[in-house]
Amino acid sequence: MRGWRIHGAGEPADVLRLEELASPVPGPGQVRIRVAAAALNFADALLCRGLYQLRPEPPFTPGMELTGRVVASGPGVALEPGTRVMAIPDLPAGALAEEAVASEANVYPAPGPMSDAEAAGFLIPYQTGHVALHRRGMLRAGETLLVHAGAGGVGSAAIQLGVAAGARVLATAGGPEKCEVCRTQGASLAIDYRADDFVEAVKQATDGAGADVIYDPVGGEVLDRSRRCIAWQGRILLIGFAGGTIASLPTNHLLIKNYSVVGVYMGEYSRRERPFLDAVHDELLALHAAERIRPLVGREIGLEDVPAAIGELADRKTVGKIVVRM
Repeated sequence: MRGWRIHGAGEPADVLRLEELASPVPGPGQVRIRVAAAALNFADALLCRGLYQLRPEPPFTPGMELTGRVVASGPGVALEPGTRVMAIPDLPAGALAEEAVASEANVYPAPGPMSDAEAAGFLIPYQTGHVALHRRGMLRAGETLLVHAGAGGVGSAAIQLGVAAGARVLATAGGPEKCEVCRTQGASLAIDYRADDFVEAVKQATDGAGADVIYDPVGGEVLDRSRRCIAWQGRILLIGFAGGTIASLPTNHLLIKNYSVVGVYMGEYSRRERPFLDAVHDELLALHAAERIRPLVGREIGLEDVPAAIGELADRKTVGKIVVRM
């Protein structure tokens, strides 16, 4: 089979090689999946650069999301061959190959009406968004939600889920075209952070009160400035560090303004609380069936185009999910 492997740490175009690989063998609790489509994530760029929290020994195959059909099951797994699934694969046998391996805890049924491109980019953005907004952020109908990087795969999912929850959704994005994407996803106000100060825009939009919940996959300076437009008793949801910098927050400001900064790391939920994630997944599939959420697929590419696409994703030149068709 063909697949990409990372050799060392560096830029995607320098460290990724498309190779002929042996099919991965599923171990206990795992399945081997014939990949139909894989979605790219910012984490793939971090994996190339050796900066992700998981650091497999090179060479290894990256890729964090996929959809496809079960080919074989390891000991202790009852999934039938041919079952159509969406999954978060187990590194080092990631999604950017014609076959991948995933633990059963990270495999979910893919409904027939959902396309391969949508199913490939469904799990991470929507499970993260649902858990962040509802369990960690306790978002309530009528509250104001600010979503950073709203035109991306993760941000667009958060906008849709916020609208579905009855919140008023504001969003930030870089440039007029991306702001328009945010509006098409349901944001009532889209702020071009390249041209305008989002702190002042949020204050003006909320009569000075600020946003009740802020969804931040960027971190760094964006997180530091977000605290300047968070409402009294608000919640800042820390999703990731796409900006490349980890911020230090003044704890006296949290105390005086009585707000929370809440971490959201999805990787632990499948291990600790899979029944909870099953319920979340069911709710998300119901929202999709009701056409209240739909993955934003920016474009589909071939396997050969992966390094350039990961580079574009890292440089914030993409909209929605980039999906690799096998």
